Amino acid sequence: MKILIVEDEPKVASFIQKGLEENHYEAEIVHDGLSAEKLAQHYKYNLFILDILIPGINGLDLCKRLKKLNSNVPVLMLSALGTTDDKITGFDAGTDDYLVKPFEFRELLCRVRALLKQANHSNAPMDKLTIGDLELDLDKKVARRGCSNIELTAKEFSLLEYFMRNSGRVLSRNDIAEKVWDISFDFGTNVVDVYVNFLRKKIDKGHDKVLIHTKVGFGYVFGDF
Repeated sequence: MKILIVEDEPKVASFIQKGLEENHYEAEIVHDGLSAEKLAQHYKYNLFILDILIPGINGLDLCKRLKKLNSNVPVLMLSALGTTDDKITGFDAGTDDYLVKPFEFRELLCRVRALLKQANHSNAPMDKLTIGDLELDLDKKVARRGCSNIELTAKEFSLLEYFMRNSGRVLSRNDIAEKVWDISFDFGTNVVDVYVNFLRKKIDKGHDKVLIHTKVGFGYVFGDF
């Protein structure tokens, strides 16, 4: 397991690195956000440990960028900022866990193990995705809600798969365009909204509980709420 530590305090960074290596993890240190982003673009990591107050790109913005690169790699945020509002800001930025300084290493190690275990489980091959009474068979390329099969085009299937894999997350139109169409979102087109409406008619129409929710000003959220 390869872990990138982004921490501008050398003593703290060395303390974390030494403890992780003693527990058989491969740990690398970088002291600023820009260097961390460059490394993440070229090398594969299993976990990022970020301080918030770092040079270049602060930990909050860096977390957002790392999640855009690969949303499946967990982020553990470290900070001396320990109020509830501080933690909420961290989670809103996309962090998977938040640990307040000062901390005991054994607590950090426990959180590292939990995040890596969860990530390994999430990355395990799946042939079906299920949210509520909706099932998506990835092998057979068919969708079913309740007792009814749903006919989807290839692009609708890709859009639904992306929604289901990111259930509960707010997805912007740009996120959707990049992941489903592999393009940057053109604000002069409504292609994302058109396809979301196509999908809504097929999976939500006639059901008491809708699965595709509009987050005004932000994008869409998929889930059985």
